[in-house]
Amino acid sequence: MPARWFCFLLLLLRVAPAGVCLVLLLGAASGARAQSLEGPFRLENSGRRQVRLPFYFQRNLIIVEVKLNGEGPYNFLLDTGVATSIVTDPSLTPLLRLRPGAEVYRVAGVGEEEPLEAHYADSIRVTLPGIVAPNLPFLVLSADVLNLSGYVGMPIHGILGYDFFRSFVVEIEPSATQLLLHAPARYQPRRGRRWTKVPLTLERRKPYLTVPVSLTDSLTLPLKLVLDTGAGHALSIETTSDPRLRVPDKRLRSQLGRGLSGAINGYLGRVQGLQLGRYQLQTLLTSFPEANSAALRTDVPRNGNIGFELLKRFDLVIDYSRRAVWLRPNALYHDPFEHDMCGLELLATGQDYRNYIVMQIEAGSPAALAGIQPKDELLSVNLQPAAAISLTELSRLFHSGNGRMLLLVLRRPDGELYTTQVRLQRKI
Repeated sequence: MPARWFCFLLLLLRVAPAGVCLVLLLGAASGARAQSLEGPFRLENSGRRQVRLPFYFQRNLIIVEVKLNGEGPYNFLLDTGVATSIVTDPSLTPLLRLRPGAEVYRVAGVGEEEPLEAHYADSIRVTLPGIVAPNLPFLVLSADVLNLSGYVGMPIHGILGYDFFRSFVVEIEPSATQLLLHAPARYQPRRGRRWTKVPLTLERRKPYLTVPVSLTDSLTLPLKLVLDTGAGHALSIETTSDPRLRVPDKRLRSQLGRGLSGAINGYLGRVQGLQLGRYQLQTLLTSFPEANSAALRTDVPRNGNIGFELLKRFDLVIDYSRRAVWLRPNALYHDPFEHDMCGLELLATGQDYRNYIVMQIEAGSPAALAGIQPKDELLSVNLQPAAAISLTELSRLFHSGNGRMLLLVLRRPDGELYTTQVRLQRKI
């Protein structure tokens, strides 16, 4: 059987703090009516109205524990930007019971490397506490090229996308790190003076918000943005989508992320504000991918996306059946939007993902001026062992405190120890 093709793009966005944006284009038609959205997941106890589910909140990503065909638990990201759920860890393949002759796909990513093979599995039993999907389809990657575990700092085995979110009214409480999953037919929409409603549309299995964005003091435009729980940045704007969209004059050249086989380059800047219902968020740090970036290949016209660096400032309810999002500010609402003020990118390695290797240094950054080099291993920060600090905590540290001084101890690839001081610097 000849392999089928589709496009699969991953952005590991290092923006305030870093996160993941994953775009899967399968050409699936969106549901036009609420009744067409009945999903494969259900509450195990049909008499219940909702299930409460804890989650890990790492690097602006929502991670839940999942069992596949009775085995596990395994850690999966929850990502509204993904049209078909994915198993990223090929070591799970034996328990998925793929049928002989299962369809093979060719996965094309960013760059010029050879495409990756993936298999389609259509009958995997998925369970979470109080929740079951008896037959959920997955795309199963043949190699863990994404290395989400090294990026997040804990084992990651896959991603749950559209099928999860269309099955429930999903209420996310970032400060409490918990989900409330409601049966759509029995859900009563949130009311109260602090809640605000924003309409959404569904196109090709992805949710979109059209909201006013103040690009400058004199230009405010309604922008169509993907509601993307799998993107760690606050806002991304694709300037090729509208001739009126421009990269701000005050900007920072940056590698915004990395795809399957190449870097995503562009700029960081700020927009004046973005309106979500009654709430106006000011001076948002915004990524502007380059025009030739593969991140801009999309099957639905859009202007960009909203990521979880913005969304985490709210308790939010995502309701595909009613085509709406409800938001209420939480304790994170007034946190500033900041970028990485250090200029180094770390990869978590080792059995417990607490060994940190420098993958990249931004030219002219405080890390570069301090003499830090790629392949250095970070051993301690301010006399605290790096192994005692999570990757999420390190990311927060590098995004905080303009002018803050950090004492770092690193080990060179040849074993030599290197001690240096880094003064964090806000550049945008």
